Amino acid sequence: MQSAYIHIPFCHHICHYCDFNKVFFKQQPVDEYIEMLINEMRHATAQRKQNMLKTIFIGGGTPTALTAKQLDRLLEGIAIELLPTNELIEFAVEANPGELTSEKLHVLKNAGVNRLSIGVQSFNDELLNKIGRVHRRDDVFRTINQAEQIGFENMSIDLMYGLPGQTVEDFKESLEIGFGLNVKHFSAYSLIIEPKTVFYNLMQKGRLSLPPQELEAQMYEIAMEEMEKHGFAQYEISNYAIPGFESFHNLTYWNNVDYYGFGAGAHGYVDGVRTSNIGPVKKYIDSVKEKGNAYNSEHVVSLNEKMEEEMFLGLRKTAGVNKEEFYNKFSIELECQFGDKIKKQVELGLIKDDGVAIKLTHKGKLLGNEVFQEFLLS
Repeated sequence: MQSAYIHIPFCHHICHYCDFNKVFFKQQPVDEYIEMLINEMRHATAQRKQNMLKTIFIGGGTPTALTAKQLDRLLEGIAIELLPTNELIEFAVEANPGELTSEKLHVLKNAGVNRLSIGVQSFNDELLNKIGRVHRRDDVFRTINQAEQIGFENMSIDLMYGLPGQTVEDFKESLEIGFGLNVKHFSAYSLIIEPKTVFYNLMQKGRLSLPPQELEAQMYEIAMEEMEKHGFAQYEISNYAIPGFESFHNLTYWNNVDYYGFGAGAHGYVDGVRTSNIGPVKKYIDSVKEKGNAYNSEHVVSLNEKMEEEMFLGLRKTAGVNKEEFYNKFSIELECQFGDKIKKQVELGLIKDDGVAIKLTHKGKLLGNEVFQEFLLS
């Protein structure tokens, strides 16, 4: 067990596109939630003789919605329950620009947090307003400047494309501004309309105008070209880093290895079992109080499912699915299991086989989901 994801479901404001488990901060039992999170960690780790965690990621929701005091308590609990013996490679926290005060930054830094993942989405204030973000571009500059002064060197920013009313020029401008900042990593995602979001409801009513698919594909190609020009290597479909600054935590997911999932609505993968936690905060608290965990479901992953996951998670990485690693994990040659499917995708020009690994081609990256579906065994 090398990684842990910790979920903070509280937000001061809900964005129009977000479908993660989240609730408004006000009138929530935030302090009690933090104590139950710590309890859940204690219960999970007590069952293992040794925890050699290498990465921790605190996401949300909005972790930086917590007060400095609440953050401090959470980080203290993490230090006691998850980090008794080992050195983390990466301790990352998701942050909203404008919510990260100097005091909170000091709390994070003092607790050993060494990576900030900042939800920028766009540097166009009008677009930020349209998608329900409350920060503005100046908040981003101020937050990054403050974080640098306090000693944070590893910062990532999220950008989005395919947003309502967004033009190619808008997206290019956001990239250019981003490259002018001292950040080591970018995540660039296309907007996906999910049920139970403001955007989904608007779309159902015919009141959401999105850029056509060709324009979205063009924005993705621009992202790939510009990142390469500026020294950011694409190591996953949506992620780019100065070499050495990849998100080691997210590689846990794409490498399809075990990780804890703590908090309301969190997902984990422990000893071949995929777990998902209860989402509603009050029910989560009650469950941890009662039994030490908050599992809503536990699914034992079959061998076929593991191999499917290895393919569609591994193909997200630029390094692709390594044949030797596949054999070491499953005691079966990749070609024996997926030979016909690989051959078909190679003929379509969507994947390439270099003898060591199979990888998406440039065309394959643009049609990733179609490629992934081909590797479903059931």
